[in-house]
Amino acid sequence: MAAVPGGSCGFLAITIVAFIILGSVLEGLPAIVLFGPLLFPVAKTMGVHEVHYAMVVILAMGIGLFARRSGSASTAPARSAAPTRTTRCGVIWPYIGALVVSLLIVAAIPWLSIGFL
Repeated sequence: MAAVPGGSCGFLAITIVAFIILGSVLEGLPAIVLFGPLLFPVAKTMGVHEVHYAMVVILAMGIGLFARRSGSASTAPARSAAPTRTTRCGVIWPYIGALVVSLLIVAAIPWLSIGFL
């Protein structure tokens, strides 16, 4: 991961994709316990601030949590809004889109997460 092309931007992009996938497979705490000790030191050597990296990881895992079809975070609220599974999946996409846009903004502008430290 330290030799990824693109420097810290490429590292953040790969991390975002990896933690979206991990968030859809694992819960938040096991994913951080498994991959935090591996990737946080690499982020530090790449010049990414620890708080900024933690914000990006948490947002990416949240997107993965809401994106999975059987996830408890998306199934229970959508069940009350729409009666069928296909309608429920359609209801959640605007929310996931807003989460992706906010993740890209936070990843692109580190000041949003570390500006008040």
